[in-house]
Amino acid sequence: MQKYEMLILLNSEMTEEARDAELKKYTDIVASMGGVVDSLDKWGVKKTTYPIRFKSDAFYALMTFTAEGAVVAELDRVAGISGDVLRRMITKL
Repeated sequence: MQKYEMLILLNSEMTEEARDAELKKYTDIVASMGGVVDSLDKWGVKKTTYPIRFKSDAFYALMTFTAEGAVVAELDRVAGISGDVLRRMITKL
């Protein structure tokens, strides 16, 4: 199993409950596929360098987890489908 980081930029206009539910969805995917979420850091709303989907700010969250490569593919797939995720980046540590 490898260690990964996933940086997620969510729509800043989401309610706090919706934002927490969206982040919980990704931690549940890691746990259900046999991985372990090491940490989930919520950085808050910050300005983006350039507009993304006509929005100039986003809610940043960083999730560090240990899992197999199939988990990374599933996280990327689910985040790509979600309309509230502006950007995501998954890197191997």
